Amino acid sequence: MLIVQKFGGTSVANLERIRAVGDRVCKSRAEGHQVVVVLSAPAGETDQLLRLASEISAEPDPRECDNLVALGEQKSAALLGLYLKAQNVPCVSLSGWQVPILTDTDHGKARILQIDPERMHRELHSGKIVIVTGFQGVSETGDVTTLGRGGSDTSAVALAAALKADLCEIYTDVDGVYTADPRIVAEPKLLKAISYEEMMELADAGAKVLQTRSVEVAAKHRVPLKVRSSFRSHPGTSVVSENESLEKILVAGVTLNKNESKIAIRRIPSGQGVLAKFFAPLAEAGINVDMIVENLGADGMTDLAFTVAKADLRITMKFAESVAKKLGAGLVEAASDIAKISIVGLGMRTHAGVAYQIFQILADLGITVQMVTTSEIKVSLVVAIGDAEKAVRALHTAFGLEKDA
Repeated sequence: MLIVQKFGGTSVANLERIRAVGDRVCKSRAEGHQVVVVLSAPAGETDQLLRLASEISAEPDPRECDNLVALGEQKSAALLGLYLKAQNVPCVSLSGWQVPILTDTDHGKARILQIDPERMHRELHSGKIVIVTGFQGVSETGDVTTLGRGGSDTSAVALAAALKADLCEIYTDVDGVYTADPRIVAEPKLLKAISYEEMMELADAGAKVLQTRSVEVAAKHRVPLKVRSSFRSHPGTSVVSENESLEKILVAGVTLNKNESKIAIRRIPSGQGVLAKFFAPLAEAGINVDMIVENLGADGMTDLAFTVAKADLRITMKFAESVAKKLGAGLVEAASDIAKISIVGLGMRTHAGVAYQIFQILADLGITVQMVTTSEIKVSLVVAIGDAEKAVRALHTAFGLEKDA
């Protein structure tokens, strides 16, 4: 088998853990597999490099920032390569530009355009373990680029797709995908399998096990994906195509995202393309808008509310207030004391009354729902941040998601 194994920042946080990664990779090779290893920067390394950038420049240049933060993954890859060679294990470490992983020029959040697998195949066929830096690539102009937070997951899945790998394993600091965050819910269930679509919705809703883009790539190319622990031998969670057994499960998981903030604009005058005027500057600034709720009043005036990441709140307010002033709209308000809860499951497609059950549970707890959006397999709602964890625990229990006794 050809296996791509990705190890996150906690897995390579120090030399002891890098040695452990090396031993695990060698075990896979000894079992007869060809192995490509994708590494994140050591835990905390990227943040430290970004702090240095902000200390030396009030507005760090994105291109130079990419050159800087790419050093973290190069450190991990080189150290693993040194360890393996000290054990007389043939290997080669490759940066994104040496593969090459070709991306667009959007520094800090580049998207992969193409991967040439020829060199990796050549190195694998010569008997080497191939070590690749995650999170990074190279633009058509030859500049180092990075893929954004969690980009190493995307690197691993994209490499697996390009290599037509038999399996892509994502090693992390948890045993797999749980029905809820174990730090919030005492006894969440560890899922043996979850569909690409459910995993994508959970990741998009705030679950931190996998990056959303990595699941999108896996689903598009049907990459066999498994989430496993770096520190235990648990088989983990398989991310697979939909099947009949998965569709019988009403809810696969409940997630909580405390990193959202809400913008509300009151009494927006009606007119063609008016709402688009609020979102145009956000799109241009690369700000991702999550939930959007519009209420049209009897007098033709519209109230608009939407959520963005807390980190984008200040600049979003600036844009919203500017547009509101030009249009003669009413008050623009911001709230950062909110949280988003999402309930995800394939079974929602065929089971009626899920939304009613959710709202009844929250009503019984005296929790007010501020916003709500739905899709075929997901219900997302905004509540006060102080009520969020209580709501997650109640919903998790109500849908029978506790670990089996």
